Amino acid sequence: MEKSLPDHTDTGSARPNQPLELHFTPTNGPADDAIAALFRMVGGIRRPEIVRELILAALKAGQEDDEKADLKLMNTTLKEMRFTAKIFGPYRHIRKVSVFGSARTPGDAPSYGMAQSLGHLLAAEGYMVITGGGPGIMQAVNEGAGPEHSFGINIRLPFEQKPNPIVDGNPRSINYKYFFNRKVAFLKEADAVVLFPGGFGTMDEAMETLTLAQTGKHNPLPVIMIEPPGQTYWQEWNGFLQRQLAKGGHIDGEDLGLFEITDSVERAVAVIKRFYHRYHSLRFVGELLVIRMQSELPPGACDQLATAFGDLLRPGGSFTCHAAALPEEAGEPAIAALPRLTVDFNRNRFARLKALIDFINRS
Repeated sequence: MEKSLPDHTDTGSARPNQPLELHFTPTNGPADDAIAALFRMVGGIRRPEIVRELILAALKAGQEDDEKADLKLMNTTLKEMRFTAKIFGPYRHIRKVSVFGSARTPGDAPSYGMAQSLGHLLAAEGYMVITGGGPGIMQAVNEGAGPEHSFGINIRLPFEQKPNPIVDGNPRSINYKYFFNRKVAFLKEADAVVLFPGGFGTMDEAMETLTLAQTGKHNPLPVIMIEPPGQTYWQEWNGFLQRQLAKGGHIDGEDLGLFEITDSVERAVAVIKRFYHRYHSLRFVGELLVIRMQSELPPGACDQLATAFGDLLRPGGSFTCHAAALPEEAGEPAIAALPRLTVDFNRNRFARLKALIDFINRS
């Protein structure tokens, strides 16, 4: 007869019938050994130090939380984010544009045709598009780009939102239970954001994007609002921002430079292309901001940085042109040869940081 496993293994640090106190530091004795054995059994664990903490977080949540709803939320969130990484992973080398707008826009509306044109132009320039995967503006963009250049990240709702025929069944289609997971995917994977007129959801996505850009929780990126010629949807919205937010002191005036309004899809595509003309990407290495570029800044432009953007520097800080890749960037060999501009950035002027990138691209 097989023996059943005991309910508790006494490790010396916990009494019988008492849970083992778990720590993220490697001080869990047999529990750490069991996790290491699990890694050896399944194989292929690429970041064991992070996966170990994920397992420990799940175990700690199981010990601490009596609410099934809380555990279900954690479980679904982790599974949705894992699947998101799996779907987007093979396309990380391709720039992507997230496009938002109303699901209720009819096919004969001017903005529908503009969204189709935008998708077509972006695909022709080598970009992929990310939409909510539903009808209206989302479907128009996916139609223009074509299924091979489209991601559809849908949300399960009791009304209105069903996958459009372009992304339905597409291997780059994801259905989310939670809005917050979906919003992470929209912005984490985006190199640019374009917004057409829409409802509460579009307003939420516009403000979420600008909040993340303003606070540095998302790297600088082009944010473009498109409205058909003769319409004033975004202009009136911008007027509210100027009158109530900027004049009221709730945002800085320079924060209004985080986005651009246009009535031309050609202009929108040109803005995105210009943003990546010389600028490639950025990251922080400790307190140092490292800006990677497609080509060196000309000497004259380099000389202007301290004068034009000295307000971005920490006290005693400086700009360093023609910098080489830092040792901490060794995990990114594909861009190791790109020239760098390093900045002792004060981390409180992110709208001005976008202006610095615009200057780099113009130089």
